[in-house]
Amino acid sequence: MTRQLNKDTTVCMSLAARPSNFGTRFHNFLYEALGLDYLYKAFTTTDLAGAIGGVRALGIRGCAISMPFKEACIPMVDELDASAKAINSVNTLVNTAGHLKAYNTDYIAIAKLLAQHQVPNDLVFALRGSGGMAKAVVCALKDAGFQNGFIVARNEAAGRRLADLYGFSWQPDMAQVQAGLLINVTPIGMAGGAEAATLAFAEAAIEGAQVIFDVVALPAQTPLIQYAQAHGKQVITGAEVFAIQAVEQFVLYTGVRPNDELFQQAAQFARG
Repeated sequence: MTRQLNKDTTVCMSLAARPSNFGTRFHNFLYEALGLDYLYKAFTTTDLAGAIGGVRALGIRGCAISMPFKEACIPMVDELDASAKAINSVNTLVNTAGHLKAYNTDYIAIAKLLAQHQVPNDLVFALRGSGGMAKAVVCALKDAGFQNGFIVARNEAAGRRLADLYGFSWQPDMAQVQAGLLINVTPIGMAGGAEAATLAFAEAAIEGAQVIFDVVALPAQTPLIQYAQAHGKQVITGAEVFAIQAVEQFVLYTGVRPNDELFQQAAQFARG
């Protein structure tokens, strides 16, 4: 039976530079399956302060935060959960009677995937990117026991700051870097962008690596993932990251944790 929306329906949403249908399909699938009177909708904005103010003023229960807003929204919230405070990056807002509390479920997803895929922590890693999502990934790597790695970022100030924060090294490019684990935390390869067809790492670097991790969720098969799979590499996809962090958001918004079977069904449906 189709849900009937009404004036009391609880609304959740997302904010991203380039919204996808993944979160919308994932959350609404679970609302339907669990009989919850909720609705989820994706948005973009050029007025972040106005959008966050709207979340508060309109009683939007939850708001997922994606690139490039993960750090910029911090001054606009009332409270940081330890998960967001630890890495100074936000991907989830929960609104309780106008009080906005910020969380970061990206870290949880990264940590779970490193463990599930049994990625050896003695590998040297090269992570491309230096923004809010990169912080979550680097923190998870550090906590998983990785000791040797490079932050590869054209922005020297941001790259060095992130590398120094966790005791790794910064490089402006891959020229002096050899790594067994490659991680893309940039929009390179993202559908709809100027670099949608671009490999996030050079072919030689991919061929020389053991594990390839792309946090870009749209498409699930980015050029990097496709090339890595064609060369027999172990891969971790952004779609996996998105699904795990999204279910943690779902729990924060609703107080309900779907069982694993329902989670897998929602993730499959969201990939469409």
